[in-house]
Formats: sequence, structure tokens, C-alpha cells
Amino acid sequence: MVEPSHEITQLLVAWSDGDQVALTKLIPLVESELRRLARTYMSRERIDHTLQTTALINEAYVKLINASDVKWQNRAHFFGIAARVMRRVLVDFARQRNFRKRGGGSHQISFDEALAISDADHPDLLALDEALTALAKVDDRKARIVEMRFFGGLTEKETAAALDVSPETVRRDWRLAKAWLLRQLSYKRNDK
Repeated sequence: MVEPSHEITQLLVAWSDGDQVALTKLIPLVESELRRLARTYMSRERIDHTLQTTALINEAYVKLINASDVKWQNRAHFFGIAARVMRRVLVDFARQRNFRKRGGGSHQISFDEALAISDADHPDLLALDEALTALAKVDDRKARIVEMRFFGGLTEKETAAALDVSPETVRRDWRLAKAWLLRQLSYKRNDK
């Protein structure tokens, strides 16, 4: 019997090579993980958020299915991209909401203990997105590690495999990225 993560990797590679049957087999295998990712994202949103978990999954699913130019490497790569797509959907939703409100009242999310910046810090999603975008300009790998670990829920080992680096590199970059983001978010908060 093939382990689920190996089966997912095999199906992703087959799908990348144009096998649409592989996609049909892949969907039920990744659906629960996508749902878990979406629930994690939505748990950080305000209670009255109008975007529901199912809508977030559907938006991400459509974007992932239409990503025909992606050459899927493995399960970790797929879920890393899925985390990035969900982040983009939520950021776009927040921007639209703030635009409708003429820029006011962006909602707050909790930057949970997994990121371990600080229990007292509650950056809004747009500020966090802005800080991650700035980090990507300075060090893309560190930004991708944050996306995969914090947003994607990938383990250190899965992140290392997706980025083709050692777990020690992921650990070091994760620590440095958290410190960098904390500094950026505190500067932004102090500028207000």
C-alpha cells in the first residue's frame, strides 16, 4: 500500500504531466488538508467575517486547478502553494472590504503562538501581508518558510523538503524571519 503523502506526490506529478484522471483521484486526498488549512485561517479572522471556510476552500481550489503552469514537486510543495493562495484570497478580500469602507477599520488577526512573535501582538492581515511582501524582497526563502510553516501548517521537515534545504536551515530562517516580522510590524504600529 502506498502511503498517502507518496500517493499525493505521485498524483500531483501525473496531474502536472496532463493526466486529468490523476486530478480526480487527488481531490479527495487533499480536500481534508485544504479544509484544515482554511479552518486555521478562518479561526484567526473576526467572528462576523463574511467569507466562510467553504468559500475560502472553493476560491483556493479554483486557483489551484487553474495553475496549469505549476510543475508540482510533492505534497509539501502543493500545500505550500495552497497556503499562499489562501493567504492571497484573504488579503484580497480584506482589501476589497477596506476599500468599500474607504480604507477604515481593517480587522485584526491573532498571530498565533506557532509564529511565537508575541502574545500581545495582533497585526492586521494587511499589515502582515505587507511585511511578508517586504521580507520576500529581502529574502524570498524566509518569506516562503513563514508561508509554509505559519499559513500552510507544514512541519519543519516538510518545509525543508519543499524548499530543498536542510531542516536546520528552515529552523534558522524561521527564527530570523519571526524576528524580522516582529520588527516590521512594531515599526508599522508605532508609525500610527
